[in-house]
Amino acid sequence: MSLLYSLLIGAIAGWLAGKLMKGGGFGLLLNIVIGIIGGIVGNWLFTKLNISLMGGVIGDILTGAIGASVILFVAGLFKK
Repeated sequence: MSLLYSLLIGAIAGWLAGKLMKGGGFGLLLNIVIGIIGGIVGNWLFTKLNISLMGGVIGDILTGAIGASVILFVAGLFKK
């Protein structure tokens, strides 16, 4: 069940990050991957900065979306 939860949260976070970064994302599969990696990056980043978002599903989505946005921003720097 946790795999399904991670995939669902990753898909939503990846889609949201694509919208926040003024892009349509990279398709469902890559949005899921970027969202999951973004969740890991977001958790790491917030831990280092001593920031705590709300808990639960909304907090997980926000953390994943912010982390995925960071990934997309860095990828955009290399794309240019």
